Amino acid sequence: MADGSDGGRPVSRTEFGRAMAVLGGFESAPVVAVGVSGGGDSMALLLLLRHWVAERGGSLLALTVDHGLRPESAEEAAAVGRVVGQLGIPHRILRWEGKKPSAGVQAAARAARHRVLAEACAEAGILHLALAHHRDDQAETVLLRLARGSGIDGLAGMAPVRADGAVRIIRPLLGFSHDRLLATCRAGNADWIEDPSNRNPRFARARLRAVRDLLGEEGLDGARLGEVARRAGRARAALEQATAGLLADVAALHPEGWITLASEPLLAARAEIALRALACALAVVGEPSPVRDEALERLLGRLAGGQGGTLGGCVVRIRRGAVMVAREPAAVTGRPSVPPGGRVLWDGRFDLQVSSQWRHPVTVAALGAAGWREWAGRQARERLPDLPVPVRESLPSLWSGTDLLGVPMIGGLYGLGADGQGRMDRAKFRPLSSLGRPAFTVVSDRDGII
Repeated sequence: MADGSDGGRPVSRTEFGRAMAVLGGFESAPVVAVGVSGGGDSMALLLLLRHWVAERGGSLLALTVDHGLRPESAEEAAAVGRVVGQLGIPHRILRWEGKKPSAGVQAAARAARHRVLAEACAEAGILHLALAHHRDDQAETVLLRLARGSGIDGLAGMAPVRADGAVRIIRPLLGFSHDRLLATCRAGNADWIEDPSNRNPRFARARLRAVRDLLGEEGLDGARLGEVARRAGRARAALEQATAGLLADVAALHPEGWITLASEPLLAARAEIALRALACALAVVGEPSPVRDEALERLLGRLAGGQGGTLGGCVVRIRRGAVMVAREPAAVTGRPSVPPGGRVLWDGRFDLQVSSQWRHPVTVAALGAAGWREWAGRQARERLPDLPVPVRESLPSLWSGTDLLGVPMIGGLYGLGADGQGRMDRAKFRPLSSLGRPAFTVVSDRDGII
């Protein structure tokens, strides 16, 4: 939310250079991708980045996502491409394919946009993806999360730097207002396109923008809410660092896709840190989406009483004096068909390579209780791995119809191919979330990275 205190001055190259410097982590000749919607914010970022990379001998790629939500979206994306082309910057249009949701459209579009942008960066070998979120966007994020009852993590808003797989998302404009970005476009003689959804009262952000002047009069302007986000982010970073320290002491990650946590130090830790550690383990083993605080608190209380439960697609219980976090077999529903020599990220956790020796596509599915009994019956008893029931029943296994072909995580060679060579299928536990992810980054003009 613009507070008007900066008079709508264009963002200077020196100011932008400082904003990029505190983000750090760039190579000597940086290669950067920038998401460009055609709006004033993204066009200003494009102008500023064009000079920044040129001064350093780097290069810039502009990416526009055609979301397909409105009939005119394809032409709008093409129009953005023409404007970007006039600036001499390479441009690609990416399309959000597939069925569009009828509810939660903006959230789904945002997630899809980030996904296809990150995929394009990975494909092009680009490490840095710049997005044009600015101070007013940050203020709106804080207000929306406050309205939903968010805690410290939510009030920290958007991180200026965030790792997303092989891509580093950067938001260098979080310290600048929307008014200053539009002034930057005017100073650079760059046109921009107004997205009509920004004024559609169906969406919460549009309703907040409609009352921004009233909120500003009460002190809830962009600068003040940005400070709230910075302070909450500082607290969040400290909590996440403490959580990482606890996990380093108590967590063991097993190659079959489960985690054990030493129960005594976990339950003796401060409640906030123990809850965060447990949430991290759930995100690694089960569903990556966060679980509700109340449910997490109930589960930690049950563990303290020697019991357990299911949460976030996981079975959690005390096993041999430790907290076991395993995938809930009933939550594993994926059954993709994979061709010989094909590869799949199965259940969002296992990177599975199917042997090229199979003559036909195979189905990858959870092993299940019956599958375990069949597989175990083929092995010598002393060779059976000592795995908890939920772990073994949720292992990836290969099937042809109702015939069990193999269990790559705990097997090895499964018969011979047509050329007499052994079939070797490989699977590695590679979850989308990581126990060792870096703490939330906070950037301040005064303090640098905290």
